[in-house]
Parts: sequence; C-alpha cells; structure tokens
Amino acid sequence: MDLGLFVARAVFGLLMAAHGAQKLFGWFGGYGFAAVAGFFESLGFRPGRFFAAIASFSELAGGLLIAAGLLGPVGPALVLAVMIVAAGRVHWQNGLFAGTNGVEVPLLYATGGVALALTGPGRFSLDGLFSIGGLWTPALIWAALIVGAIGGLGHLAIRRAPEQVAAAAA
Repeated sequence: MDLGLFVARAVFGLLMAAHGAQKLFGWFGGYGFAAVAGFFESLGFRPGRFFAAIASFSELAGGLLIAAGLLGPVGPALVLAVMIVAAGRVHWQNGLFAGTNGVEVPLLYATGGVALALTGPGRFSLDGLFSIGGLWTPALIWAALIVGAIGGLGHLAIRRAPEQVAAAAA
C-alpha cells in the first residue's frame, strides 16, 4: 500500500505542481503569469495579479507538498481551495466533462487531494522519513480540509461579477 500511495502522490502532485508552473512561469505550454492575471481580472477577481498569484502558488506548492508527502493535509487543502474556485467560476456552467470545459478535471483534482489527505502520505514520504506523519490526527486533517474548502468558497464569494468590474472601470 505504501508504494501505491507513493505512485499516486508523485503523479498527482507533480501534475498539479506543473499546472501551477504553467500559470506562474509559463512552463509546459502555459500562458504565464501576466496572461493568467488578465484572465482572473476578466473573471471578476480583482486585482487579477493577486488572485493569480494565490492560485498559481497554491497549485505549485500544494502539488509539491503532495508529491513529497510533506506536511500531511496542507498540500491537499491548498489544491482543494483552488479547485473549488476553478470548478465554481470557470467550469461549472459547462457541464461535467472536460471535453466541454466542464468540472471533470477540477473535481478529479479536488477529490484526489481529499482522498490523499484522508489516506495519509504513507511510509515513502517526507512525513514518514521525519516521523511526523503521526502528528496529523483525523481532527487536524479534517480541519485543514475545511479551511481549504472555506478558502475556496471565500474566494468565490468576494469575486465581483464581470458586469460589476466593467461598470466600476467606466
């Protein structure tokens, strides 16, 4: 089971980190930070640079923490937060499947992150190596995931509708 968790964490975490690197640095065919910031502005997240930085960093850091198996549920909570925002603002209106830009991919990332948080990183992890995996009690794991969910929902709540953004600029 530990080897299976290692493979799942490594693939999931590195793909999520790469997703963040696309936004932050333009790596792996990404648009880069300036374009992502403009996109966030168009979605009503103002200032766009601030929200783009939060999303990019959450994906990059969350993915790296998951891949390394470090700090238990912190990485999954970061991923959960940003995937709630992505699902709720970008993908929800397009249905379920990725072929129509639906919620499939953010739902899979969020679910994978939650599952890895609840399962734990396993023996082949930095938490295991440093013997800190036992610090993550079920209550702390759930608390981290709840904070992540509240963070994502909070970002959605403070977003200004594009019409409000256009009216404010006029």
